Amino acid sequence: MTNRTRVLLHGSCHCGNLKFTLDWQSDPVVIVARACGCSFCRKHGGVWTADPAGKLQVLVRDASALRNYRFGTRTADFHLCTGCGIVPVVTSRIDDRLYAVVNVNALDDLDPALLSHAVANFDGEGLDSRLARRRRHWIGHVEWSS
Repeated sequence: MTNRTRVLLHGSCHCGNLKFTLDWQSDPVVIVARACGCSFCRKHGGVWTADPAGKLQVLVRDASALRNYRFGTRTADFHLCTGCGIVPVVTSRIDDRLYAVVNVNALDDLDPALLSHAVANFDGEGLDSRLARRRRHWIGHVEWSS
């Protein structure tokens, strides 16, 4: 029998309009913080993580203060809080299933020792490859409530 560590990660936008809890299931717990090289993420400071075995719960207090931004392939929604300007979560609907990544910078009380920093660059990635990568590496169990 293995002794698996369970980690609940909590995060939010700055004003608290969008809050999330990520039940990190993978063991060992190493949170890969991927600094995306796309122009949007560079300008926004987006550093993303996901646990494909994890479970994400998102709660939006005021849906009217949330905007979705799409660019490039238009296959991902960057959920922007208009109250504070933070993008804590990105989702992608693939074959009627919602996948997500969370912004490491939006996590509350994160132990920095759990982070493993990496750089990601998806320039030139084809649409089919991109969606397949998301199916493999993004959080595949997402509950969204407003």
